[in-house]
Parts: sequence; C-alpha cells; structure tokens
Amino acid sequence: MSAEPALVLTLRPATRADLPAVLALLADEERVVDPAAVTVTVAYEHAFTAIDEDPRNEMLVLVEDTDGQDGGGTVVGCLQATYIPGLGKGGAERALIEAVRIRADRRGGGLGRILMERAIARARARGCELVQLTSDKQREDAHRFYAGLGFIRSHDGFRFGL
Repeated sequence: MSAEPALVLTLRPATRADLPAVLALLADEERVVDPAAVTVTVAYEHAFTAIDEDPRNEMLVLVEDTDGQDGGGTVVGCLQATYIPGLGKGGAERALIEAVRIRADRRGGGLGRILMERAIARARARGCELVQLTSDKQREDAHRFYAGLGFIRSHDGFRFGL
C-alpha cells in the first residue's frame, strides 16, 4: 500500500498564467468559479502588469501541489500586498494587505491562516514594522478570522469614489 503524496503549499508572486485563477477567486466569494470561464480583459492585463512591475506591490498566490509534480498545482488563495514607505513610526515601511481570498470549497481548513501568516512573514522579512488591512464591514466572519490572527480594530476607514 503506497502512501498518499504529501500536499505542498507554496506562497509565491502570481505569474501571468495565474491571472485567470486569481480573477476567479475575486469574482465570487461564495462559490468556486472555473478560471477557464473568466474573461481576462485588457484592463485586468494592465492592472496585473502594473502590479507585477512595481517593486512595492505583489499579487501573491497560495498554490497547492503534490510532491513530484512539475510545479503545476492549484491556486487556492490569493492576496495583494502593497508596501508603503512612511514618515510615521520612525520612517518605517508598512504592508497593506487587500483582496484576500481562499477558494470557497477550501475554506475552514486552515489555508487562510497559512496564507496570512506567510504574507506577514514576507512583510517582516522586508523590514515592515506594521501590517494593516481593510475588510468590508459586512464580512463579520472575516473580521473574526483577522482578530484570531492578532489583528486589532484600530481605525475606521473611509473611501471616496471617483
């Protein structure tokens, strides 16, 4: 009887090939969207290129793979990290995390915690003194999740549509 292959989770910067999977995660939080059904528009291409070419931005993907595969794998999570220099906190850089998603059929198994802990570790390794994020006020489950990771409610956010 052979052992099942071990699952390997990798957090890495997204590539252009990952774009449909990322857009599928962002399209609907409640159901799994097939990346093949996603239309990658010119606007998405431009936005991805801008993120990819900016050293202060990363679109990160959490990829699940099994040992022995050719590095393929399935994108099961994503987030965007933006690194912001600032004069506050002694000139420290901060990380802003947005667009956090775990594939709908994979929630509840710890992938979100792994995604966030690894993203926080990347920010720490970069020298950031603070990680901040925003979350829609309606997403109470997400708020409990972030609090469980040690995030505290410290500010009220505002936005202004243009």
